[in-house]
Amino acid sequence: MVTLRDMVPTPDDRRTPDFRRTPDFRRTPDFRRTPDFRRMVDVAYNRRPDRLPVYEHLINVAFMEKATGTQFGDLAGGDDADLVRFFEHYCGFYHAMTYDTVSFEVCITEILPGGGALLGEHPGPIQNRADFERYPWDELPTLFWAAADRRFRALAAAMPAGMKALGGVGNGVFEVSEDLVGYEHLAYMAHDDPELYAALYRRIGDLMVTLWTEFLKRYSDLFAVCRVGDDQGYKVSTLVAPRVIRTHIVPQYRRVIELVHQAGRPFLWHSCGNIFAIMDDMIDAGIDAKHSNEDVIAPFGTWIERFGDRIGLVGGIDVDILCREDPQGVFERAVEMGRRFRSQARGYALGSGNSIPDYVPVDGYLAMIRAAEALRAEEHAA
Repeated sequence: MVTLRDMVPTPDDRRTPDFRRTPDFRRTPDFRRTPDFRRMVDVAYNRRPDRLPVYEHLINVAFMEKATGTQFGDLAGGDDADLVRFFEHYCGFYHAMTYDTVSFEVCITEILPGGGALLGEHPGPIQNRADFERYPWDELPTLFWAAADRRFRALAAAMPAGMKALGGVGNGVFEVSEDLVGYEHLAYMAHDDPELYAALYRRIGDLMVTLWTEFLKRYSDLFAVCRVGDDQGYKVSTLVAPRVIRTHIVPQYRRVIELVHQAGRPFLWHSCGNIFAIMDDMIDAGIDAKHSNEDVIAPFGTWIERFGDRIGLVGGIDVDILCREDPQGVFERAVEMGRRFRSQARGYALGSGNSIPDYVPVDGYLAMIRAAEALRAEEHAA
C-alpha cells in the first residue's frame, strides 16, 4: 500500500533530475537557485520554462575577476590541469549567478592564417582569386581542433551538476568572410569578381559544415544549445544588402542548422544591429531562437511582437541601462521589463541585450541578477 510518507520526496529523491521538474520541487526554497540546463532548451524551442532563466552571450573573464576578486584568467594559458582550474572558476561564476547553462565557444577567427581584418587590424589575406586558391583551407580543421579540443575537454571536466554548455563553434558566415577579406574589400570583391565572392561564401560554408559535423560528434552531449554569433547589422540596416545575405549567407546557415537539428539540438543565433529585413529568411533557414537587442534600434517588445510566436527570444536589458543607471535603477527597470517580457513571450530568458564586457559596472550587473531572482521569488510565491 502507498502511504503519504511514500509520496514525500526523500533527500536522495531531491538529487535526481526528475525531481527538479516536479511541481513539488517548485515549492522548495532551492528551486529558485538550482540549475537545470533544460530551461534554456525550453527557451530555445520557444517553450515557457518552469523558472525564469538568465542568459549571456559572453561574460568577459576580466569582469568575472573584478566581480569575484579572484584572478584566474592566466590559468587558461597553463597546462591541462591549469585549464581545468580555469574552467572551474569560469563555470563557477555562471553557477553562482544562477545561470542554467555556461556560454562558451571557440572562434574560427582564432585560427585563420593571416586573419584579423574583422577587428580592422589590416586587410584580410584573401583579396583576389589567386589568394583564394592558395589559402590553406584544408589545414583549417586541424588548426581549429588543435586550439579547441583541450578547452572543450576541460570545460566538460569542470561543468557543474545540472548545467550544460551553450555555444560551440564561434563566428558565423559573415564574420568569417570579414576576417578573411575585410568589410570594405568584400564590397570591392562583390563588384569586381562576383564569381569569387560567391565561391568565398560556399567555401566558408564548407568549412563550417566540416567543423560543426566534428563538433557535434565529439561534444553534443556537453552542449544543450548550439549557438553562432554573427553580427550582420548596424543601427539603420544590415551591413550588406538583404538580397546578398539571402543569396550567399543564408544558404550556408541552412546547412549548419540542419546538422544541429539532426543532432537533436536547438540553434540560437546571436546577431547585433538592425537585421529585421533578413529575420524571416533566418527563421525559414531554421533558427530556433535569437539574441541581441539595442533599444535605440528597437525595444525588445518589438522583437516579441514580431517574432515571439515563432522563435525564442533572449536578453532584453540594454547594456546602456547596466552602464548608465544606478544599481537601484537597474534593478527596478529589470524587474519591470523582465516581468513584462516573461508574460508576453513563451521562450524567454532575461539578460543583457549584448554581453558583459569588462567596462560594465559590477553593481549594475548584479542588480540585473537580483532582479531575476526577485521575479523568481514573485512567481514562487504566487
